[in-house]
Amino acid sequence: MERGGKRMDCPALPPGWKKEEVIRKSGLSAGKSDVYYFSPSGKKFRSKPQLARYLGNTVDLSSFDFRTGKMMPSKLQKNKQRLRNDPLNQNKGKPDLNTTLPIRQTASIFKQPVTKVTNHPSNKVKSDPQRMNEQPRQLFWEKRLQGLSASDVTEQIIKTMELPKGLQGVGPGSNDETLLSAVASALHTSSAPITGQVSAAVEKNPAVWLNTSQPLCKAFIVTDEDIRKQEERVQQVRKKLEEALMADILSRAADTEEMDIEMDSADEASLEKSRER
Repeated sequence: MERGGKRMDCPALPPGWKKEEVIRKSGLSAGKSDVYYFSPSGKKFRSKPQLARYLGNTVDLSSFDFRTGKMMPSKLQKNKQRLRNDPLNQNKGKPDLNTTLPIRQTASIFKQPVTKVTNHPSNKVKSDPQRMNEQPRQLFWEKRLQGLSASDVTEQIIKTMELPKGLQGVGPGSNDETLLSAVASALHTSSAPITGQVSAAVEKNPAVWLNTSQPLCKAFIVTDEDIRKQEERVQQVRKKLEEALMADILSRAADTEEMDIEMDSADEASLEKSRER
C-alpha cells in the first residue's frame, strides 16, 4: 500500500509537468518511496525510459536524475567515464533515445509467416525461412524529417549544406532538404557504401522499385574534382578552428595578465595603507 504525496512542479521538464513522491506504507519495503511524473494531460510515467520515449527529442534527458527531478551533468560525466573504462561495454551499442532516427525498430508481428491452403486437408502449414529473417521497413520514412532544422545555442537556424550537383533526389516530394536528410541518415545507420537508387524504373513506380537500403537519391559517381573540393573545405574549416583556438588562448592569457596586474595593484595599495598606519 502506498501513501499518496503532493504533486510538485518539475522545472527540469517542460511547463505543466508534475513530480510526485509516494511513500510505501506497508510491506517489507515500508518507508521507501516511489517517484512518478505526470504530463500536463495527466499521463503517469513510472520510469526514465518510459519518460524518454514519450518526450522524444523535445528534452535531453541524458543528465536527468529521475529520483530528484533535476539535471545533473556531473552524473552524466561519471556514467560516460565508467562506460568508457568498462571493456564489457565496448562492443555494446545501445541506441540513444534522443538521437535515434525515426526508423521502425519493432519486429514483425508475425513470428512465422505462413502460407496455408485450406481446401486441401492433406497440405501442411509451410513457412518461408527467408521471409522469417527479413524485418519490415517503412518506405519513405525520411519524409518524417521534413520541416526539421538544426539551430545553434542562440536558436539561430544553421544554414543547410550545399550538396554536389551530381546528387539528385528521387521519390515523391523530393527536395534538397529531404535529400540531405536521407544521405546523412544512411551514413549514420549503415556502414554499407551509398550508391543511390540504380533502377531507372524508380521514377515510374517508386513504391515498388525503391531500394530501402539506399537513400532517396539517384545513382551518382564521386569524381576526383568532388574529392578535391571537399579536401579544400576541410582545410578551410581546420584553419578557422585553429584561428579560433589561438584567439581563445590569447584572450585567456590577456585576462590572466590583467588579473595579475589588478592583484599587484591591490597588494601595493594595501602595503601603502599599512605603511601610513
